[in-house]
Amino acid sequence: MATSGTTVGEPPGGTRAVAVWSIGTLVYTVAVVHRTSLGVAGIDAAERFHIGASALSTFSILQVLVYAGMQIPVGLMVDRLGTKRVLSIGIVLFTAGQLGFALSHAYGPALAARAVLGCGDAMTFVSVLRLGSRWFPARRGPMIAQGAALFGVAGNLLSTVLLARLLHSAGWTSTFVGTALGGALVLVLVLAFMKDHPEGFEPAPPEHPGRGYVKRQIAAAWREPGTRLGMWTHFTTQFSGMVFLLLWGLPYLVEDQGLSRETAGTLLTVVVIANMVFGMLFGQIIGRHHGARMPLTLGVVGATAVMWAVVLVWPADHAPLWLLVLLCVVLGTCGPASMIGFDFARPANPPERFGTASGIVNIGGFTASMAALLAIGVLLDASGDDYRVAWSSVFVLQALGLSQILRLRGRAARLERQRIAVSRVESVHVPAGT
Repeated sequence: MATSGTTVGEPPGGTRAVAVWSIGTLVYTVAVVHRTSLGVAGIDAAERFHIGASALSTFSILQVLVYAGMQIPVGLMVDRLGTKRVLSIGIVLFTAGQLGFALSHAYGPALAARAVLGCGDAMTFVSVLRLGSRWFPARRGPMIAQGAALFGVAGNLLSTVLLARLLHSAGWTSTFVGTALGGALVLVLVLAFMKDHPEGFEPAPPEHPGRGYVKRQIAAAWREPGTRLGMWTHFTTQFSGMVFLLLWGLPYLVEDQGLSRETAGTLLTVVVIANMVFGMLFGQIIGRHHGARMPLTLGVVGATAVMWAVVLVWPADHAPLWLLVLLCVVLGTCGPASMIGFDFARPANPPERFGTASGIVNIGGFTASMAALLAIGVLLDASGDDYRVAWSSVFVLQALGLSQILRLRGRAARLERQRIAVSRVESVHVPAGT
């Protein structure tokens, strides 16, 4: 029997759900614009703050470090406080960070601003996933995750297409202040129109709040092989494409491959568009064939490794343009593949723990991205800007992640099948009197 004020069953979805969820995804879009804005401004930032490759990479490393470190706390906050409150806090933080970055003229204040931005950015994606799980039935989970990621890609597209042009026409300060104003707009929408869940579907409050509750939530989510498999899937698939878009893609294409900034910007756009296309494709495939999750994951890891190997060992100084386009298309699969990690974690955890589990999963890719950003920056300085040496660090991280995926996939699959079998038995209705 339902408890007071709570309806038994799954949320119905529908037009209202789409409207509320769209506000959340718009917040995520703006957050990604802020997150990736440095990707098209890396060369300009190096000139503005008079810094080298290692110091430039520190901007993104610190931003990603804060993002990754906040994932479990954010997951716990979302489970306890709800999406609306956490998103509102996140918007205030990433808007303040972007505004501070716009007005900074020295390296130290700019670095602090990126840290604040990373903290606010960290509160968006897990919140949007939780919002979707509260407003839509579970069978929509794969499409909701890929749809949220698609809106993030739209933010990335705005960065690569719009910000790159504004930066050279309006200048540094005007461009970054302009993007910060987008945060103020979405904050108004969240405060005025967002609701955490449909009427009658209020989640049960946690029975034992406090430090013990936090430890139990984290420990219970981590014990699930599906959560850990999701984290390592996210780790292995996401970082290569993210590092390319977040910071090092444009300098690599311009400084090492000899392309103009306009052509390099077009190739970054290819990554983003491929991300959108593969996001929709992967969501459809997984929604219809749940068993496709692991083949897609391994396929993306393999294709990414092969493409980087071909580009880096190409005998000429510059790889041909068609090969760089193909590399960018393959890098566009990284983001959609990383969303599969959440689909491994979702069936392994009850709804009241999904925020925490999602935070653990989300740590994976951003930890790998942070390691890659650091490795590339250090190797560039150590090797005299040899991008072939620097990008070879990709293979080390892929090998580590792949070994963990192969180790965990069997146990996670067995437990998931057991849960599905139990769920089917419990759902059988036996009429009274039989």
